[in-house]
Amino acid sequence: MKTASTILHDGRISFKKSQILAHTIKGKKLAKARTILEDLANQKHALQGKYYPKTAKTFLEMLQSVESNAKVKKLNIEKLWIKKARAEKGLVFMRPRSRFRLRARKAKSTTVEIVVEER
Repeated sequence: MKTASTILHDGRISFKKSQILAHTIKGKKLAKARTILEDLANQKHALQGKYYPKTAKTFLEMLQSVESNAKVKKLNIEKLWIKKARAEKGLVFMRPRSRFRLRARKAKSTTVEIVVEER
């Protein structure tokens, strides 16, 4: 089967929220996943009683990217299903504070991968 994919390396989004959204959209049609994420971003629909606007907007950008990749590969957009959506922990790096504090703050990142296939 023909596939198209996109990867976000070290995105500044929550790992836990990314896992929840990846589990939600996995196995769905691309159009259905887009409507779910748009409703989350606009706070019209909640998952587990919560809205995830920042993470949902990042996932929407990734879906736009994977759709563009599928168009380049000449796949039928109406027949695209999300085969794989996964979130993994990314790099942990030190973010400096003011000059009076010696310790820095740990900043975490997330790596997200989305793969679609034509069915």
